[in-house]
Amino acid sequence: MYDFEHLNYLFALGILPLLVFLFIGMVYWRKKKLQKIGTEKLVNEQILGFIPGRNTLKFILLVIALFMIIGGWANLHKPLDDKGENVQRKGIDVIIALDVSKSMLATDVQPDRLTRAKQLIMRMTDKMKNHRVALILFAGKSYLKMPLSVDYNRIKMLLENVSPASVPTQGTVLAEAIEMATNSFAQNERKYKSLILITDGEDHDENAIEKTRAAAEQGVVVHTVGVGSPQGITLFDPDTRAVKLDENGNPVISKLNEDELKLIASAGHGSYSLLQNTDDVASKIMGELDGMEQKSLGSEIFSDANYTSYFQYFLFTGFLLLLIEWLIPGTNMRIKMKQNGSIA
Repeated sequence: MYDFEHLNYLFALGILPLLVFLFIGMVYWRKKKLQKIGTEKLVNEQILGFIPGRNTLKFILLVIALFMIIGGWANLHKPLDDKGENVQRKGIDVIIALDVSKSMLATDVQPDRLTRAKQLIMRMTDKMKNHRVALILFAGKSYLKMPLSVDYNRIKMLLENVSPASVPTQGTVLAEAIEMATNSFAQNERKYKSLILITDGEDHDENAIEKTRAAAEQGVVVHTVGVGSPQGITLFDPDTRAVKLDENGNPVISKLNEDELKLIASAGHGSYSLLQNTDDVASKIMGELDGMEQKSLGSEIFSDANYTSYFQYFLFTGFLLLLIEWLIPGTNMRIKMKQNGSIA
């Protein structure tokens, strides 16, 4: 069965009717202008080298050439083997809540806490197959950056531009992130749900444990990942590179709050991980997720068939027609040269 590999590219064909409309409009406009001078036939005879229908022929060749090039771009192909396998997809819903507060720019882990956290998320999505995933960014406020989806490439693209500027309100409010994640899951299910909280744990919100217990009652398993070191490090202003000072003029030390993250994981019936080796932590968390009871997410047909592509025939024909259109003169050059010679 023939089909196009990039079906969405065919939307570009919409430009062809527009070109036809503009060409017809130009022909009509030209005809009106010539009628003001005299009969169309008489005026055309006075134009040196004019060939009736030549412009129309060149335009038709151009339109067909564009049609063929767009068709080649979309790549018409046919599978050599039409056999496919109907595979039932099973997985769970996973929400990743990422701390983007300014303390995540601390460099007690290299290159900094936030970069390492983003690397972890990318590594986890590399290992995902069927789970739906969403992304929440939080600091002083929480924002749902991407709803539940299996579009792993999208979450990777979003992470490229994530920074403390992504959330205008600074601070670290874990309770709000946990509550937003709980509300973002399907409310009619009591399982198949997991929240991964990635943060340095610098939280002064006493409601975090309470919100985690509420999430667990809704069937959400909460895993926490600590980013940073318990010993801490002096924070620097990202703009001035000066040491940040508290209200008493003392340097601000940012420390990983492992105790709170362990309590949250325990209340959420999940696990706590210290982010040291990115691949090890990603494998550990994915093992936890894959070991959960999973729900059916529908079926997909997967095929290992090889394809025969025909794009090269479309492109060759298209560029050949463009060459022919370019080589065909718009006027009779012999008549023009003869007339010019007689004038000289």
